[in-house]
Amino acid sequence: MLAVLHSADEGTAVTDHGLEASGLTKRFGRTTALDGVDLALPRGRILGLLGPNGAGKTTLIRVLATLLRPDGGTARVAGYDVARQPGRVRRRIALSGQHTSVDEELGGRANLVMIGRLLDLTRRDAVRRADELLDRFGLTEAADRRVAAYSGGMRRRLDLAASLVGRPEVVFLDEPSVGLDPGKRGELWQMIQGLGADGVTILLTTQYLEEADALADAVAVIDRGRVIAAGTPEELKQRVGGHTVSLRVADPGDAERAAAVLAAVADRPALRAGRHELSVPVSGDDDFFEIVARLRGEAVDVSELSLRLPSLDEAFLALTTVRDADPAETVRSQQRA
Repeated sequence: MLAVLHSADEGTAVTDHGLEASGLTKRFGRTTALDGVDLALPRGRILGLLGPNGAGKTTLIRVLATLLRPDGGTARVAGYDVARQPGRVRRRIALSGQHTSVDEELGGRANLVMIGRLLDLTRRDAVRRADELLDRFGLTEAADRRVAAYSGGMRRRLDLAASLVGRPEVVFLDEPSVGLDPGKRGELWQMIQGLGADGVTILLTTQYLEEADALADAVAVIDRGRVIAAGTPEELKQRVGGHTVSLRVADPGDAERAAAVLAAVADRPALRAGRHELSVPVSGDDDFFEIVARLRGEAVDVSELSLRLPSLDEAFLALTTVRDADPAETVRSQQRA
């Protein structure tokens, strides 16, 4: 863990990391929600936090955002300890949840100005900051329209703008594009990428695996309160098996026999997509050629067959189906070269 240096009054933190956690634990009665979480994310990078429902994602964000006090371990956000210096952490972060947090009876500009005033900006500075953000997020024409009349995509953009009024160093985004159509989701992704380019550190949770693949510099997979895998999206794809065999059977009646062949060679269940398509991670070319031979031997008629790198969806499923992950495998988020 990189050392963090403070000035004499601890007013200034000097660190290359926007987020750090070491051995972080949180319990609710007999339930361990976080079980020795280790993370380190450089400033200006985006971390995608993935995991099944109940894995500990929301608890981790709440601890890092100082909304919950950890029971063990340490965590620093923007260089400050979340347990000992929560006030300094809060002045440097923003949290955007799944649901709109602005006043729907006010316009977009009025909402942003109000937030600026609550953050002790002068009225002049609050208006200037609001106009900057409205322009950046393409909301200038709707600035004085009631938020209740905004589309879902406009509300999400306004939420993101609201989180940036105070110029935070670290932003927590909880499923930022949930409920948006693919086109609006893509627009929001571009805006989030722009924040990273500006030096803002971002931790986002998402139910869209392609979102993490597109946005994240690093991905952490959390399950049962443990980080069971972490690295770049490409590293996680490599970890679950060097490649994936994908096939499409001509006759859906052959799907069960094809699935049995894939499972026998790969030593793990095949993933099904509809009635015709199957896939499974494999270690390399030898497995691929063995699958081809066995399919021929079973007289399975295949219309498509390919060997490719696994998708992040497949990596996620493979990692989270290993329910007895060894704690020693917990690894720290890695900086992209």
